[in-house]
Amino acid sequence: MAEITVMGAGVFGLSVAWACLRRGAKVQVIDPFGPGAGASGGVVGALAPHVPENWNAKKAFQLESLLMAEAFWAGVEETGGVSPGYARTGRIQPITDDAGLALAEARAETAKTLWQDHAIWQVIDAQDAPWAPVSPSGKLIHDTLSARIHPRRACAALAAAITTAGGEILSEGTPRGPVIWATGAQDLAEMSAQHSRIVGQGIKGQAALLHFDGPTLPQLFADTLHIIPHADGTVAIGSTTEREFTDPTGTDAQLDDIIERAMRAVPVLHGARIVERWAGLRPRSRSRAPMLGLHPMRPGAYIANGGFKIGFGMAPKAAELMADLVLDGRDSIPQDFKPEASL
Repeated sequence: MAEITVMGAGVFGLSVAWACLRRGAKVQVIDPFGPGAGASGGVVGALAPHVPENWNAKKAFQLESLLMAEAFWAGVEETGGVSPGYARTGRIQPITDDAGLALAEARAETAKTLWQDHAIWQVIDAQDAPWAPVSPSGKLIHDTLSARIHPRRACAALAAAITTAGGEILSEGTPRGPVIWATGAQDLAEMSAQHSRIVGQGIKGQAALLHFDGPTLPQLFADTLHIIPHADGTVAIGSTTEREFTDPTGTDAQLDDIIERAMRAVPVLHGARIVERWAGLRPRSRSRAPMLGLHPMRPGAYIANGGFKIGFGMAPKAAELMADLVLDGRDSIPQDFKPEASL
């Protein structure tokens, strides 16, 4: 039986551990702070696709991973008995003007080719309904590929599945077998310190949870904000993108502005009680794509990092490819996702 050690209990680390366990490996995850303590313990959880145009390896990878997500998270919940809050509820976006309408209609056509019969991107009439963003054109984009997940609960669900299946999640321990580093912003900072330029960095994001009960409603994307109804009677709003900050986990007036913008975009949210304010560092690689493969600065080790804003959406497929590489020596990771792309 192969022995695997995963350093880091965020979504990438836990997903890779789960994929290795399912293939019969003996797995330990080591993280001094526990599952979902960093960026993966956030609140937003928008599993939203890239626009269906200018197709490339990253968009194709994301599409495959989003289509794998339902079975992936169902298996996690079935094993561990904890819900990750996953649901493919779709997404609605407002269309501002005639130029935006023409672009949306063109993307509806390319989606038919790129997404095939897996999902639909379409232009619909704005309805006089409470749960809809303000749309100056009277038109909306609706896609059926987008899904939602509750990040913090998804990490708890993965942790429960891993321990139920015989894996270990430890605060400290001695590495055994191949080591996969999935420590997010911390490892990016350490690599950058050893390199002649920035390999990647933690980008701060602030988000909020509001009390609003709409567990089956679609997510919204309006005024560059993700507005995500969760199954537990909350709606998540996020997020900022901050490269300069003094407090990586503190919230401030920038989050106040996001909440105000969300309420303007979706008036029914006015007066909703704020349940939680959250901030954390999301790991972004220099290439802006996930870093998967051999670790560039830890001989003999592997890396799964750089999920940034799409880590949860990329995790199901990233985990399978990392398991292929570590357990079977089979490397089918796209070239753009290899660490060299950020070096």
